[in-house]
Amino acid sequence: MSLPESVLAAVRAALPASDGGVALHEPEFRGQEWTYLKDCLDTGWVSSVGAYVDRIERDLEAITGVAHAVATSNGTAALDICLRLAGVRAGDEVLVPTLTFVATANAVAYQGATPHFVDSEAETLGVDAVRLEAYLGETARIEGDVCVNTRTGAPIRALMVMHVFGHPCELDGLAEVAARWKLALVEDAAEGLGSSWNGRHVGNVGLVSALSFNGNKIVTTGGGGAILTNDPDLARRAKHLSTTARVPHKWSFVHDEVGWNYRMPNLNAALGCAQLERLPDMLARKAALARRYAGAFRDVEGVRLMAARPGAEVNHWLNALILDRPDMAMRDALLETLNNAGIMARPLWTLMHRLPMYAACPRDALPVAEALEASVVNIPSSARLADA
Repeated sequence: MSLPESVLAAVRAALPASDGGVALHEPEFRGQEWTYLKDCLDTGWVSSVGAYVDRIERDLEAITGVAHAVATSNGTAALDICLRLAGVRAGDEVLVPTLTFVATANAVAYQGATPHFVDSEAETLGVDAVRLEAYLGETARIEGDVCVNTRTGAPIRALMVMHVFGHPCELDGLAEVAARWKLALVEDAAEGLGSSWNGRHVGNVGLVSALSFNGNKIVTTGGGGAILTNDPDLARRAKHLSTTARVPHKWSFVHDEVGWNYRMPNLNAALGCAQLERLPDMLARKAALARRYAGAFRDVEGVRLMAARPGAEVNHWLNALILDRPDMAMRDALLETLNNAGIMARPLWTLMHRLPMYAACPRDALPVAEALEASVVNIPSSARLADA
């Protein structure tokens, strides 16, 4: 049996029997979603002010252990504000993994700054702290309290890391690198709700962090996101900037700086509150599905299921298969075989340095990310798939 056929057989063995196609990741609504949405409609509180907006922020603080959460219209908006809070300005550079979703790099471009791409490590798919330290030693110097790219002369203002598929980066090492090189650490935790590193929920280590509640996430608000920070001043500023920088008043409209309308509507927040109530159940069932996949792939040669690193508690947002050796033709054969069988499978995102708008950006050598691009396939990961 060929490797694509073996992979298809293993995936089918782990999944419940189905006459139709199997999606990569579906939302599910089994709790109070209808009740809370009806409450918004009955009371008329459907827009950017309402009790559910306040509630989802408090719920996120309780779940993540981060002191302050500010709900936003989507995860990209949260990233945009995070970088502004981190002090990133036009002409700066921000260290960004090339292995990420495009929103991570786009948020840098929104500031008029330049993404500076760095490599990943093979175990978590996150930024490699050891390689990053070595690369900065070759490429940067500290001038006063600013990290400067010796090749371009531009300030390197921040390091943005991303928790790929819910697998936490090695945050301790990355935080040490950021501190040594005077970089603001920003966590793109869009995929990380429910994941922890050494007992701390992701989003607790960075100066600021961003969550996403898009329809394909474990918890969805339809579209939405949140900014997390342990700094009360940054939290107040995040709220101010994301609500058009309006100075609070009963009736006047005074805005004291340029702001953004990045508010989460009460309707979306109501949906999210109902989803968060069921987060422990969804995480438990997703973990059960991951265990079934691990059993199904135990004896399949040539590919492995991505596993949690010691010290990490993973939310299993998307399960990933990794080929034993990079092989783009084999990766594509796996994708073709699974999708032709009605089982949705997806590759990694196109690496950021390959996209036309970012092709000229500064970058380290990226051998690990490029190998992973030719090795990784995501397979269906919806919580409901663990029910049968």
